[in-house]
Amino acid sequence: MGRISLGAATVLVAGCIAGAAHGADFSYGPRGPYTVNQPLNVYSWAGPYIGANIGYAWGHTKNNPTNPSGFNGGLQAGYNFPTQGPWVIGIEGDLQLSGADDRFAFWKFSNPWFGTLRGRVGYALNNVMFYGTGGLAFGGLRASVPGATESHSSLGWAAGAGVEFGLTQNWTAKVEYLYVDLSSSTFALTGMQNGYSFGTVRLGVNYHF
Repeated sequence: MGRISLGAATVLVAGCIAGAAHGADFSYGPRGPYTVNQPLNVYSWAGPYIGANIGYAWGHTKNNPTNPSGFNGGLQAGYNFPTQGPWVIGIEGDLQLSGADDRFAFWKFSNPWFGTLRGRVGYALNNVMFYGTGGLAFGGLRASVPGATESHSSLGWAAGAGVEFGLTQNWTAKVEYLYVDLSSSTFALTGMQNGYSFGTVRLGVNYHF
């Protein structure tokens, strides 16, 4: 499933770049006070934004043969600082609900939710921005056996990359890959240290103020 998702993401990225190249011919006026010395035909990435996303995750439970996978979706918000030139520097946080789970023998592991708080560094070609991102991750891991369930919350880290392109001066769309590693904690149901690491490919839209 991971190969299928990554292949689909590649096709989507190519489509986004093609659409963004066409959109680069448009004339983008200034959005508001976050545009600093910006020519009228140059897209402005500066300022706050909010949005939503949907994606698919696949991963592995540490010290257990289960490989939870499934769809996820949630909200994100961030801020891009005003800069000169093509570089875009910002910060973004998100919170996701996840349907990732898997069962092996009488064990079942699932990841019902996760979130991240990350820095972003991008390089903009007018209304197309390629970026890398990384920072803090947090989330839940749930173990179940017949008649008993145990849940833990863990901290960890996340890193990834993506491409975002402007549809209008206020609306953008993005394709993003993130790798998330949630630290292990001792589960009484398994008697072992269990954590969860996974990759996720997701599509998102943002509204820039």
